[in-house]
Amino acid sequence: MGENAATKNHHHLVFDMSIDVLPQAGSKCFDDDGRLKRTGTVWTASAHIITAVIGSGVLSLAWAIAQLGWIAGPAVMFLFSFVIYYTSSLLADCYRSGDPVTGKRNYTYMDAVRSNLGGVKVKVGGSIQYLNLFGVAIGYTIAASISMMAIKRSNCFHENDRKNPCHMSSNPYMIMFGITEILFSQIPDFDQIWWLSIVAAVMSFTYSSIGLVLGITKVIATGTFRGSLTGINIGTVTQTQKIWRSFQALGNMAFAYSYSIILIEIQDTIKSPPSEAKTMKKATLTSIAVTTAFYMLCGCMGYAAFGDQAPGNLLTGFGFYNPFWLLDIANAAIVVHLVGAYQVYCQPLFAFIEKWAAAKWPQSKFITREINIPIPGGFRPYNLNLFRLVWRTAFVIVTTVISMLLPFFNDVVGILGAFGFWPLTVYFPIEMYIAQKKIPKWSSRWICLQMLSIACLIISIAAAAGSIAGVVLDLKVYKPFKTSY
Repeated sequence: MGENAATKNHHHLVFDMSIDVLPQAGSKCFDDDGRLKRTGTVWTASAHIITAVIGSGVLSLAWAIAQLGWIAGPAVMFLFSFVIYYTSSLLADCYRSGDPVTGKRNYTYMDAVRSNLGGVKVKVGGSIQYLNLFGVAIGYTIAASISMMAIKRSNCFHENDRKNPCHMSSNPYMIMFGITEILFSQIPDFDQIWWLSIVAAVMSFTYSSIGLVLGITKVIATGTFRGSLTGINIGTVTQTQKIWRSFQALGNMAFAYSYSIILIEIQDTIKSPPSEAKTMKKATLTSIAVTTAFYMLCGCMGYAAFGDQAPGNLLTGFGFYNPFWLLDIANAAIVVHLVGAYQVYCQPLFAFIEKWAAAKWPQSKFITREINIPIPGGFRPYNLNLFRLVWRTAFVIVTTVISMLLPFFNDVVGILGAFGFWPLTVYFPIEMYIAQKKIPKWSSRWICLQMLSIACLIISIAAAAGSIAGVVLDLKVYKPFKTSY
């Protein structure tokens, strides 16, 4: 998932116009848009994509493959990787409007939508993007609290030699995470801190690799590959549950691959010649091949280790008990990663609302006034804005309360994957490509692209239905603010 691309997120109003800078053609220091020469290559772009993709989505892949089995599970994952690669290649051609070599650059995903489609589609795309960011904040709150609780439970199991079930509520951990995010949310441009992306990358590779190693170790220890060709058996679950869970697994896989929203921003770091689109397509192929191989290993080894009992979250479902200190390191890495990732996703949304409010009520001192608070020790004074304080705090409180009401990791991940996959990863890239290349309506290429879009829409609807059904089933046994795990 694209949560590591901290330095790639720019604060753009959805309905703003991009600012054109006077070109300085032929300059050794500046590109054609007047910005400093870009220096990115195939390898830097590939590294950005890989670190942006491999995130908390990897934790649910063993469970997703367990629902589909040894045939359909890997096949569906390959299918997702192919669709993502194809639509990412279409998106790469939309980085420049008009001429692919000298056309106007689009700096963000929404800039590309605005340049190629315009009108109501910009507002629809922006609304979907920001709703998706709101959902991700809820998903990260759930995931982080589960990992914090897993550290406590892991130590409890170790101390009691697994005789005590160590039941506890996730609510205090969600509140702790919420308080931390309220504090970090008051730091303007926190998501632009240069080292945040490096920390996120190290953390995500740490916990993903630990999950993979533990899965391989368990398979070697038992000497068997568990699981079946068709997935979880009827009897372990009912036939209806099997159908809904299979659909939900599609959403979980889509979430793991949903990162198209940051690709234009990564492409904006690439030098030319050759054209940015050409370099980006190579980078996309390399990074998706690496990511898919890693996902396959994590998902398949997790399924091979646990079979039908594969936990919804590989590192917190307590299929693994030992070495408990290694599990603690993995879960601590998840928490550190998600604390930063929450801000990476939410700061653009915060900035959008604040710019909108300032434009709407420019005379309001509550919204526009900055209060300088001196900080001892030679630091710059902190600019306190009352509207920022109230709005950002309220946002974090709302996401935390919703997380406490619906603390279901797999279901929420499935809903997010389903909601973001079709519009942001498939529909807009296809529509932009058709507009960019002026593909005639009802031509064979146009029909093929629309068929791909419709097929992905059906997958998204099925995944959303399965995930919502999962929430409904979970709510039958879950009592908000009371249930312990």
